[in-house]
Amino acid sequence: MNTNVRVKLMTMMFLQFFCWGAWYGQMSKYMFDSLKASGDQVGNAYTAFSIAMIISPFFVGMIADRYFSAQKVLSVLNFIGAIILFFLTKISDPSQFFWYILAYCITFAPTISLTTSISMRHIASPEKDFPSIRVMGTISWIVVTNIIGFMNVGGEVTIFTIAMGAAIVQGLFSWFLPDTPPKVAAEKTSFGQILGADAFLLFKDRSFAIFFISSVLICIPLSFYYAMANPSLTDSGMTNVENKMSLGQASEVIFMLLIPFAFQRFGVKWMLAIGLIAWIIRFACFGYGDAATSEWLLYLAIVLHGVCFDFFFVTGQIYTDNKAGVKIKAQAQGLITLATYGLGMGIGSKLAGIITDIYTVDGVKNWTSIWLVPAGIAAVVLVFFILIFKDNTRTAKA
Repeated sequence: MNTNVRVKLMTMMFLQFFCWGAWYGQMSKYMFDSLKASGDQVGNAYTAFSIAMIISPFFVGMIADRYFSAQKVLSVLNFIGAIILFFLTKISDPSQFFWYILAYCITFAPTISLTTSISMRHIASPEKDFPSIRVMGTISWIVVTNIIGFMNVGGEVTIFTIAMGAAIVQGLFSWFLPDTPPKVAAEKTSFGQILGADAFLLFKDRSFAIFFISSVLICIPLSFYYAMANPSLTDSGMTNVENKMSLGQASEVIFMLLIPFAFQRFGVKWMLAIGLIAWIIRFACFGYGDAATSEWLLYLAIVLHGVCFDFFFVTGQIYTDNKAGVKIKAQAQGLITLATYGLGMGIGSKLAGIITDIYTVDGVKNWTSIWLVPAGIAAVVLVFFILIFKDNTRTAKA
C-alpha cells in the first residue's frame, strides 16, 4: 500500500475520532453541570445520536455513494457540523440543546461511514491494512479525552469548541485525501439494500436470530455506560475522570488482539457470553465503587470495557460476517448497525435518562440503584442467550 495514502487515511481516522471523542463521553457531564439538565434531557441528547445513526446509511447510500466524491461530502459535512457546533456553544437551555445536538449528529453520523468507505476504497487488503488505519481512531480517542482531562474541562462547553476545531481541520484536510468518486451505476444501492432487506434471510437461522435479538437488547445497558459513566465517576469522588476513562480504550486495543486466540479457545457462543458477563460485573462495579473507599472497583469497571465491547460486538461482527454469504455481507453488517446503534442504543439512551431521574432525589443521584438497572437487563440477556443460542463455531467458515 502506498505510504502517502496510508498516512493520509490514518490522519483522516485520527481527526474523525478526535472530533467524536471530544464531546460524546463528556456530554452528560456538561449537560448536568453547565446546563442543569434533567436525566431525561440527557437521555434525549444521546438518543439524538441514535436517530442520526438510523438516518446516516440512507444518506450515504442513496446520496453520497451516487452523486458526489466521498472526500468532498466528508468535507462539506464537517464544515456544516462546525457551524452547528458554534451555535450549540451559545445554548443555555437544555431543551433547546436537543435540537442543536440532533442537527449536529445528523451531519456527523454519516462521516463515520464515509471515513470507513474512503479507507476501504484505497487499500488492497482490508484484513491486512484496515486495522492499522482504524486503530488511529482509538488512539485519537485516548489522546483527546486525556487532553480534556488534563485541562479539566469535561463539564464545560470547551468540549464542543474542541470538536468544532477538529471538524474544521477535518473539513480542510479532506480536500487532500485520495479522490473517491461515486460508485459506478452497476453498484448503486437500493433503499431496501440499505435497510438490509436481503439479510432478513439470515433470520431463518435460529441462532442468528437469537444473536440479533441479544445484540439489540444489550445495547440498552450499553447506552447507560456512554451516557452516565462520566458523571457517575465524578460524583463518586474520582479525579481526572476523562484521563482514567481512556484506560477503557487502551483495554479495547489489548482485547482486540486476543480475539483470534479466544475464538479458538472458547468459540463464538462463550465469547459472546463472556462479553455479557463482563457487562454485569462492570455495572455492579460502577454501582458499588467509591473513590474514597473502593476506587479499585471503578478502575475495574473502566478496564472491563475491552472485554465488554470486543468480546460481544467485535465477535458479533465476525459471527455475522461468517453467517452471511458473499452477496449480503455488507447488508448484514448494515442491518446489525441499524438495529444496535440505532434502535438498541436509542431505547437505552432514553431509558438511562428516565432511570436517572427516578433515582434522583433533591438533586442527589443514587448511582448504585441506577447502575443495578442495566446490570439486571444484561443478566436477563445473558440467561436468554445461554439457554437458547446453540451455535458455538470456533473457526471461520470458508
